[in-house]
Amino acid sequence: MKFGIVVFPGSWSERDMHYAVSDVLGYQAEYVWHREAKLAGFDAILLPGGFSYGDHLRCGAVAAHSPVMGAIKEFVENGGFVFGSCNGFQILCESGLLPGALIRNDHLEFRCSAGTLRVETSSTPFTSQFSAGDVVSMPISHGEGNYQADDETLATLEASGRIVFRYVDAENQASAEANPNGSRNNIAGITNARGNVLGMMPHPERACESLLGSSDGNPLWQSIAAAVDAGKS
Repeated sequence: MKFGIVVFPGSWSERDMHYAVSDVLGYQAEYVWHREAKLAGFDAILLPGGFSYGDHLRCGAVAAHSPVMGAIKEFVENGGFVFGSCNGFQILCESGLLPGALIRNDHLEFRCSAGTLRVETSSTPFTSQFSAGDVVSMPISHGEGNYQADDETLATLEASGRIVFRYVDAENQASAEANPNGSRNNIAGITNARGNVLGMMPHPERACESLLGSSDGNPLWQSIAAAVDAGKS
């Protein structure tokens, strides 16, 4: 199992991802510079958080046109697994690999705190090692995490089980109080129609050890590895 972790100018969560998948869980991982045009030898590609290209135009908008994104689109078309957290989610939306857009938090504040999420489905390559309904803790750290999509897109996401993570409160309710950014339907993470691309605003890579306050992110990486192994068997 080998992860490729894409590094854009301004990325800053790539080392957290490397530590989680390699040092903690023991998988192979290698950094991929944003100018790379080939992704041979990788089983899954990860897009980290940060401020790619300084978010000078719009979060993820410049990164969406990096040479590596062409290779990632081909990787996805060939059935490869791609995951992005925070800025990675924004890049996936800006590149058209996921629907909708991430805009400024509705309260216009940057939020950095523990996030409480509900796993909405375990029937994806990214969540098979969770159970549907699990409530997990993963950090959030964003100023533009407000997921927006039109009514038709939201209805499709809901009906097809493509909303994978949702913000909830201590009572496991998707309440307005639990929503840290104003995302429609308390959405924290979604997949593409094929199910091999996942984007989410919270950071599972920062929830890899109890010393950090939570190891709830680890089943996500283990799920990807299980999906890769299943495809090879």
